[in-house]
Amino acid sequence: MTQSNTPSILQKIVLTKHQEIQAVKAKVSQDELLAIIKQNNDTPRGFANALRAVKTAEGNIGVISEIKKASPSKGVICQNFNPTAAAQGYAKAGATCLSVLTDREYFLGHDDYLLAAREACDLPVLRKDFMVDDYHIIESRALGADCILLIMACLDDETVARLHALAITLGMDVLIEIHTQDELNRALQLPKSTHNIYGINNRDLNTFKVDLAHSIRLCQQLFDTLGDDALVVSESGINDANDIHLMQQNNIHHFLIGEQFMKTDDAGQALADLLTSVQQP
Repeated sequence: MTQSNTPSILQKIVLTKHQEIQAVKAKVSQDELLAIIKQNNDTPRGFANALRAVKTAEGNIGVISEIKKASPSKGVICQNFNPTAAAQGYAKAGATCLSVLTDREYFLGHDDYLLAAREACDLPVLRKDFMVDDYHIIESRALGADCILLIMACLDDETVARLHALAITLGMDVLIEIHTQDELNRALQLPKSTHNIYGINNRDLNTFKVDLAHSIRLCQQLFDTLGDDALVVSESGINDANDIHLMQQNNIHHFLIGEQFMKTDDAGQALADLLTSVQQP
């Protein structure tokens, strides 16, 4: 169930997700997924803890580097898409974590991309998809995801609370994505947990315009409510060192960046160049 003010593109994606989930459940049951998790005996790598370990007091930043082939608004972003090479390049360049798009219909993603990225390096991996059902959460852990995404705009309060609890039960961290003041208020009703990461999306999902001040406006309430050690990630529109420095001045030290890297010939090198420029006086 989605919120009435959910942007139309999200409404369309969520409808597709509900249709997809029925088809995949017919192929692999939830119990079979739980058996796979037990058989794999794979311990989540600690996505939130990796972000916490970043020494922000020394001016360092935590970058969740995204492996992303396409988007609904821009089409194919990366022509020579190779999730293994991207993951290895990001890890070598100093990424803190990875985010991998697995949505097929709108982002040309695939579950195999997550498997390949996690196999290619030791970084914790976020499965970036549109989670609307318990099955998605269990499936994510079976795939090896260390963290899942819950988009407040896609979920009602009851559903988001249930998915949040299930993810934590399975040992995963949760990136809780917010776009508006109302979504922030709703997100703060979820149980407080060291597994929680709060992602502020700077992109308006109706107009697709980006406003970095969005993170600055919303982050202060998060810090006021949860304390300065709350894990806050700024998402979308982070393009260069100036953008990073603006966020650092407002106590935001973690970023999810994908398109800016993936549109280049070498995503890992693009990350390395950004990290170097951020550290320059």
